[in-house]
Amino acid sequence: MPGENLSRDEAHERAALLSVDGYEVVLDLRSAVGDSAEAVRTFRSETTIRFRRTGEGTSTFVDLIAPSVTAVTLNGRSLDPAVVFDGSRITLDGLADENTLVVDARCAYSRTGEGMHRFVDPEDGEVYLYTQYEPADARRVYATFEQPDLKAPHRFAVTAPEGWTVWSNGAGQRDAEGVWRFAETAPISTYITCVVAGPYHYVTDRYTRTLADGTELEIPLGAMCRKGLAKHFDADDVFLITKQGFDFFHDNFDYPYPFGKYDQAFVPEYNLGAMENPGMVTFREEYIYRGKVTQAAYERRANVILHEMAHMWFGDLVTMVWWDDLWLKESFADFMGSFSLAEATRFTNSWVTFANNRKAWAYRADQLPSTHPITADIRDLEDAKLNFDGITYAKGASVLKQLVAYAGRDAFLEGARRYFKRHAYGNTRLADLLTILEETSGRDMKAWAKSWLQTSGVNTLTPAVTYDAEGRIAELAVLQEGDELRPHRAAVGLYRLSGGELVRYARAEADITGARTVVADLAGEEKPDLVLVNDDDLTYCKVRFDEGSLATLRAHLGDITDPLARALCWSALWNLTRDALMPARDFVSVVLAFAGRETDIGVLQMVHAWGKSAVTHYAAPAWREEGGRLLAEGALRELRVAEPGSEHQLTWARFFAATASSDADFQLLEGLLDGTAKIDGLDVDQELRWSLLSPLAVHGRADETRIGEELTQDDTATGKRHQVRLLASRPSAAVKAQAWAQVVESDTLSNALVEATIAGFVQPSQRELIAPYAEKYFAVIERLWAERSIQIGMDVVRGLFPELQDDEATLAATDAWLSAHEAAAPALRRLVLESRDDLARALRAQDCDGLAG
Repeated sequence: MPGENLSRDEAHERAALLSVDGYEVVLDLRSAVGDSAEAVRTFRSETTIRFRRTGEGTSTFVDLIAPSVTAVTLNGRSLDPAVVFDGSRITLDGLADENTLVVDARCAYSRTGEGMHRFVDPEDGEVYLYTQYEPADARRVYATFEQPDLKAPHRFAVTAPEGWTVWSNGAGQRDAEGVWRFAETAPISTYITCVVAGPYHYVTDRYTRTLADGTELEIPLGAMCRKGLAKHFDADDVFLITKQGFDFFHDNFDYPYPFGKYDQAFVPEYNLGAMENPGMVTFREEYIYRGKVTQAAYERRANVILHEMAHMWFGDLVTMVWWDDLWLKESFADFMGSFSLAEATRFTNSWVTFANNRKAWAYRADQLPSTHPITADIRDLEDAKLNFDGITYAKGASVLKQLVAYAGRDAFLEGARRYFKRHAYGNTRLADLLTILEETSGRDMKAWAKSWLQTSGVNTLTPAVTYDAEGRIAELAVLQEGDELRPHRAAVGLYRLSGGELVRYARAEADITGARTVVADLAGEEKPDLVLVNDDDLTYCKVRFDEGSLATLRAHLGDITDPLARALCWSALWNLTRDALMPARDFVSVVLAFAGRETDIGVLQMVHAWGKSAVTHYAAPAWREEGGRLLAEGALRELRVAEPGSEHQLTWARFFAATASSDADFQLLEGLLDGTAKIDGLDVDQELRWSLLSPLAVHGRADETRIGEELTQDDTATGKRHQVRLLASRPSAAVKAQAWAQVVESDTLSNALVEATIAGFVQPSQRELIAPYAEKYFAVIERLWAERSIQIGMDVVRGLFPELQDDEATLAATDAWLSAHEAAAPALRRLVLESRDDLARALRAQDCDGLAG
């Protein structure tokens, strides 16, 4: 990645020097279907940029990452590409007040999901293209001023192979010369421009709305996927959520959708969940379900659809100046995704999923050594790439939920409306939003922002209760811990056992400030069995319990009737386990006792993941085998009693496959695959088949031939990824050596196959087999970081860190690398530091669990 970085200081200097009037981008993609590897390596890209010099100076640079540049012309003056182009920048000297730059280049197709990604479908040989740019990969497709505050209108023209359709941000059509020409966009940042091209399956619909002023708004809708997935594509549900989202945002934002049409493309080998390109949103195609899935999967997809739609206002219409304020789009979109999901769709319990799932991501990120304020210090593009994390998304969304409780829903939404109208098509900083929220709420937003947006770390809230002689509450206080004691608007709920149920009988909201806050409204209440701080999940914090409440949860967690309260308790117990305050085996016991009674499928899936992680990472090594056996036995027990054909049955089947460890387990999996065993109501479709086959491969009961037979049944792009993962998961030294070489010593695998290979390579039951690669890891990561794209670098450095070699020797090796590589790229050091922290946390938890043994 040398030479491809861009610093914040450079971006600010360039923004002070110039403003951009417009881009005209002409792409020739006919080489995408060439017969040879060389023919499909590059495509022609011709860019015309019109810009003005608005500051002092006559020199700047334009960004372009390309194998070669054919010609550069500035104001009619030809520049020598060999002199002005260094592989990532084109130097421009002698600027006039008004300038026209023309760059003719050969840009490269991508295999890493960055820039113009090219995918060949193994099922039918069809080629599909799409672009992905965030934070700074538009420069891999056309010459750009690659920073978010240099917005400009874009006009695209694309020549594509015969029979293809091309889409971009604006509406387009194919002219008589066979060129696809697209309407000029509104002023937008380069990172949200987009081109999608290929023989995609395309479905259309329309959204109509009568606006408050009586005008009719009509938005053409489109949804697309590869032809091979068309039979699985439930576009009707995608359009349903889309229309419900538009209704919600038009009701609450009072600013009509500003970008014309609204296409949504589900594309292969996508690195992200989705991307908010205005008028042309892209999603990972895994959101098209090839087999039976639970409602939790549909909820996740709906959340992503609405998250990206919220970006049309938060991020696209109004964009942050620089990546420091990335939260101005991602935190808002994450919050609005759950907010609109709960109020406008069938997924009315979305805040339960948010509390249990999204916040877990935030809590982990906020306890890493790389934790940062929500408004982060982003020095350069590598920093920006790594800050698409749990703090920017989920913590930011949690803080906004707290802000709504603090400022009031009406004031918050009115602030959003004024924000859009005041800054439409512009760029903003934190202060711009705070000024408006102060207007609408009458609150001091600067103090709130200082506590919540400009500091890092998570607070812990713990109840402290004393009782009078009659057993009633004499005083209930909330104790707050953390480096920064913040103001929390939180609810405290009191629960008691009644008729076999654990139900809330009293609740009080309070402003929690400082180290100790008395909740006066609960004095005099009868003694509770459970005190739940942060009931209803109004604030962002880790929750602890008093001794009596913890004992109640150990015996009665499944008796809590409210699904949100139950989800909060699961999350709190998991945080206790991660913090080495609850032995992993105790958490597993709670999972075995109560997971079968969990009604919310999304929560159940999260609990399954936590239970498996508890055994893999946090259990004492001597207890791991027993813990794994107990999970597998519990999973099979629940699988057999689950309602036939239910999503609970499917969820337990997947968990049983993930935990299977005995010969009897493997024989049952083999029987389910070959049809000799049956579980009433369980439909073993192709996706479930891969799940059932996976542990057989990991434990040496499915060889290359057997895996190949499964691929023959599912010879698709998805089947190929499963095959690659299973091949790398086999318990063989030769297999591991081959997988390592494919990922580390070669760059021929696509991003999706790199991910699949790493997932197969790292198996908890194969710790000894992959132990030799710990030393190799530290020897190669700096070279690999320098040679690969940042996305592949991140995948490999995170994915291959030897966390399964969980001993003090690996911790020492990590520390030694960090000490010897203080000058390594900060982003690389951050990834290693984060992995080190996970390892150290696991060792502390293992010590805690060992003491319980």
